[in-house]
Amino acid sequence: MMPWKKVLQLVSPLDVLPSCPKHTGQAQQDVTATYPSLHEDVVNAFDNVPAPTPSFNHDGCSSEVIKVCNTSIRGQFACQNPKCSSIGWGSKNIAIQIRRFRDNTYDALVFKQRCRTCQDLGTMRIDENSYIERVAYRLKKWAGVPMETPEYNAEERGPPHESSLCEGCKAGCCSMLERS
Repeated sequence: MMPWKKVLQLVSPLDVLPSCPKHTGQAQQDVTATYPSLHEDVVNAFDNVPAPTPSFNHDGCSSEVIKVCNTSIRGQFACQNPKCSSIGWGSKNIAIQIRRFRDNTYDALVFKQRCRTCQDLGTMRIDENSYIERVAYRLKKWAGVPMETPEYNAEERGPPHESSLCEGCKAGCCSMLERS
């Protein structure tokens, strides 16, 4: 099993695909991102696991959603508003919704956050390791692979979650909503 504590390796959404308007509504396209470039790493996490390897669903609409998991990953945000005094922030609670489709494909919608100072959407850089670990863990669980629940370290929580700035909370897809 992959360790949960790793040095941050950040990836920018260079090949971010818009989320499916049919499933999430046109307005949410700007507040979510997907990372198909990390699919190969997710598949590599299936090494020596007797389960069918899923494919990445590039459009989020090609098949019926049969399972959904709301969880979180880590990352950083930068405010791009030139009039804003904020330079950015880190988050240990970036909402992510992992969806499995009937045709053995999946996607993972990562929700952006807003700047506390100016309310603009931040530019997101996700922690690659936390994304890969969370997505691979959930896909293995859904495939029936026996998995130990990862240890949760409360000391690593970070500052309190601000639901008013979280686009995942606004969409009803943030795991922090389930905890409150």
